[in-house]
Amino acid sequence: MAQLQYYGTGRRKSSVARVRLVPGEGRIVINKRDVTDYIPSEALIEDIKQPLNLTETAGSYDVLVNVNGGGIAGQAGAIRHGISRALLEVDPEYRPSLKRAGLLTRDARAKERKKYGLKGARRAPQFSKR
Repeated sequence: MAQLQYYGTGRRKSSVARVRLVPGEGRIVINKRDVTDYIPSEALIEDIKQPLNLTETAGSYDVLVNVNGGGIAGQAGAIRHGISRALLEVDPEYRPSLKRAGLLTRDARAKERKKYGLKGARRAPQFSKR
């Protein structure tokens, strides 16, 4: 018999996370490493666990994640988004609480591109009268 698995894809900045929820005891594995090895910040780990805590499914699923692109914070946001989407596959009843917490909305904020004639996206070269 095939094991039950639930999938969700999360994105944030330039990070993409492919999340798999498998019935288990609540382990989180990111890129074949334990969550505490992969993400140094306790605050970001709490961020990742937010959808599980909100739906009270923290101890019932193992979270297996493949994530690439971006930095640690962007990846954590992508993982959180992916977990939220996977939880919807588990039970559509979770939608109202996840939506109220803003976990289903893709955070579209990303770095603005650099423009020519400027030093950054908006930073102009130093002005001098002479």
